[in-house]
Amino acid sequence: MYSHLMADSPKIIARTTVDSPGVEVKGISLAIGDWPSQGTGSEVAPLHVHHEDDEAWHVIAGALRFRFEDSVVIVEAGSTVLVPAGIAHTFGNAGPEPSRFIIIAPTRIDELIGQLHASDVADHPEIYRRHASELLE
Repeated sequence: MYSHLMADSPKIIARTTVDSPGVEVKGISLAIGDWPSQGTGSEVAPLHVHHEDDEAWHVIAGALRFRFEDSVVIVEAGSTVLVPAGIAHTFGNAGPEPSRFIIIAPTRIDELIGQLHASDVADHPEIYRRHASELLE
């Protein structure tokens, strides 16, 4: 029965190459992105928390640096990180070489990221709040 349901369901398949800037597939409640990261020590956002959503990364190439309230972890290619809802975090590229990663998140976080990229930094605290999240610095 399960395989029959899968055969009748629409599928979204996205392909990427090593040189592509990234690709994303999005469903009703889940987004999966294949993203690159450049720059040593750069973080994608200030320390923040998602109060109602988990977020996960799988490092494909290079390494990512995750910063939590009380620790820093370097995660190399082949590793997966799951940050449960309620855990303060941020991340970025860990080394001088570029990295590439798969990010798996609810669509609410995907929408948060899109709105942050399209807005003024002064509006970010309110955008985080509208998405059940909070900036901590």
